[in-house]
Parts: sequence; C-alpha cells; structure tokens
Amino acid sequence: MAKESQLTTAMVEKYQKIFHARKDVAVISRAVQKNGIKNASEDPIASQRLHRAFSYEIKTGKPSNQRHSGRCWSFATLNTLRHKFAKKYNFKDFELSQNYLFFWDRIERANMFFQKIIETADKPLHDRLVDFYLSFALNDGGQWANAAAIVEKYGVVPEYVMPDTHNTKDTTDVAEVMNYLMRKDALKLRRLVNDGAKKADLDAVKEAMMADVYKVAAYSFGEPPVKFDLEFKDDDKKFHRVLGLTPFDFYHQYFDTNFNDYVVVTNAPDHEYGKVYSMPTQDSVVGGVPIKFMNVPFKNLQDAAIKQLKAGETVWVGNDVLQQMDRKRGLMDAQLFHRAELLDVDFTMDKKDRLESRQAMVSHAMTLTGFDLENGQPSRWKIENSWGKDNGDNGYFVMTQDWFKEYTYEAVIDKKYLPADLQKLAASEPVELTAWDSLQ
Repeated sequence: MAKESQLTTAMVEKYQKIFHARKDVAVISRAVQKNGIKNASEDPIASQRLHRAFSYEIKTGKPSNQRHSGRCWSFATLNTLRHKFAKKYNFKDFELSQNYLFFWDRIERANMFFQKIIETADKPLHDRLVDFYLSFALNDGGQWANAAAIVEKYGVVPEYVMPDTHNTKDTTDVAEVMNYLMRKDALKLRRLVNDGAKKADLDAVKEAMMADVYKVAAYSFGEPPVKFDLEFKDDDKKFHRVLGLTPFDFYHQYFDTNFNDYVVVTNAPDHEYGKVYSMPTQDSVVGGVPIKFMNVPFKNLQDAAIKQLKAGETVWVGNDVLQQMDRKRGLMDAQLFHRAELLDVDFTMDKKDRLESRQAMVSHAMTLTGFDLENGQPSRWKIENSWGKDNGDNGYFVMTQDWFKEYTYEAVIDKKYLPADLQKLAASEPVELTAWDSLQ
C-alpha cells in the first residue's frame, strides 16, 4: 500500500509561485471575489446564440410550477398530456393535477418499498442494495415510467379538482415525516422476517404500515377524488361540462396516449450502445410501466425528437440542468461560463467521463416544444420548464445545440417516430442495471 504523502511548506510555496505567475492574478481575484465564478466568467455574447426565435415550435400555454419539490419528472409527463388536450379541445391553458399524481406515487412507492425491504431482509443492514433502498425511501425524484405507471393505473384529473397544497408546493415537511416512517417500519419488517414471522403475519403488519402512509398522504395532500365534474371554457369561450367522471374514465375518454407505444431513448456513452437497459429497483408500481432505456448515439435521440416535434407532439427530456445554466434568464449554453479561462484550470471531461465519475446526472426533466434549424441542422431548442413564469421567458427556456448534445441524456419518443432498426431494438430483452447506476 502506498505511503501517504505529507503536504509540506515547500509544496505550498510552489503552489503560490504558480498562482502568482499569472500577470493578471490580482485583477482576476478581485473579479471572482466580488462577483462569483459564474458572473465573472459569463460569455457576454451568449444572448446572441440564445435569442428566442424558432423555425418550428408547438404553441403551448402557461407554464406549470413544481415550486420547492422534486416532481419535475411528473410535471414533464403531465405537460405532454395536457398539450394534447389543449390542442384537441382548443384550451391552451389547461392543466392537470400534479397533486393527484403525487398522492398515488407516494402510496405506490411505499408499497414497493416495503416489499423490497422484506425481499432483502436476509442481507446485512448495510448491504449496498439495502442501503440504497433506505436512502432512496420516498425520494421526490423519479423517472418518466414512474409517472406513466401511475397515470395508467389511476388516470388523471384537472388541476382544479385536486390542486397543490402547502405540502406539494414544498415537500420538505412531508418528506421528513415519510422518510422517518419508512425507515422505522423497515427495521421492524427486517426483524420480523429474521425472527421467522409467517407470511400472513408479515402481510398484516405491512398493511397496517400502508394505512399509516395513507393517513400521512391524505392529511398532507387531501384525498383523491373518486368522481368529478369536468368543466371548462375553451379559447373560443365555449363552455363544456361533463358530470360524474372517474379519473380513470377521464384519461381514457379524453386522451389517446398509450404509454406502451413510447420508449425512453437514451444517450449514455458510459454504457454500450445498441442495448436496452432496465432498472427494476426503481420501478414504483407493481405490474406497471417498467423503467427501461434504449441506449443509442446522440444523433438518433436528436432525430427522433425533431420528428416527433414536427408531428405536433412535445417531447419529455431528461437533462443535467445544473450545468451551464442561468435559471433566472432561462439560458442553457455549453459555453455560457468560461471557468477554465477565468481560473486557469483545465475542466475538460467528455460526456462519458462525467457519467462515469458521477459529475453528470439526470437531474431534471423538462419538455421540448420547439427548435430552430440553420442549414438543415438544429442550432437551438425551446424548452417548457416547470419553474413557473418568473424564470426564463414566461417559464420557457432556450438551449443551444451544444448544450442539448452535452447535457441531455433521455427523450421519451413514440416508437412510430423511430427507424425500423431502433423499433426492433426497443423490443429486445433488457439488460438489468444496478440501483446505483449512473442512469438512476
């Protein structure tokens, strides 16, 4: 084993000499210390690359707002659905209830969590998989398939039927309570299994635990409606009313989306291309839409997104939104901040390096609504975000082609917009990924 190397005074003096060798070190230091790294390194002409004119865009309504929560994956999914409703029924500002989806997601995830804890009870408490389940618990984050599975099973309702509450606008309190409850119950289930409890007794204990989860969810979010009245005035001021719809019937009568027609097209160069991958450890609904990724070169993802947008359908995309982004102005540009030039430090990593080192992650889901072509090639993209109207241009962001290529990892595509070889690939048997894979 290599002997640890002590940091010496001579080493520090060498670092100081290298630092002060830069002629403008005092100027750079003042700029960084006064303004911060981002402000001091921003490209002042980035706005020229990010002007908001697009050769093709789908007209959509006001943006939604996930506020202080990690529900972007469900917001982006519901956005793609509401865009279809808006187009079909001439009501651009129609919105679906994110609270309704989140309520059932919490219930289904708790059910899956308890089952996984029982299944892994024979493993050590700090086995990597058990540790994953305990740390993940009822995390706000999720995948497109998690939302699709809930919608398929429970349907949807308009936003006014089950609007957000304090606890969905800011999930801090309820997450703290839910996670405490999950982990306390997990230890109890593990002890029961390891003490030889019968299945019937385990099932009874689990059901009592699920009843507690339901209580917390119902107190925090309100109970979901069994039936509701659909009422809205479209953009031509025509009034519509249908009484006594169930959420399931509303979804199947008013939406023509079949989630089984879609595939998550992924560009993850740290994984082998031409493969389908699954992640069953993060599936949330038993028997629901499974989490699967079809990994292909970026151009395949890009071409499919363009084709779907041209057909008039918006696209769910998973990105690493924390990179090279100005939240307030809604700018996403791979060259927005020139940190290497400012700090005289090499930050070079390609997409594969960032994924392998965990510098990259799919941190956010948004909705592609348009793009601009120059000489037949995309130059920038229009994004509907879920951070409300006060960020970006009334809630809409713009990203350069470079940012799209570097920091976009997933796009949910109807298989009919894929070439024949990728349609065939989508049907292939998936390779199972670990819970802690870079695509989580």
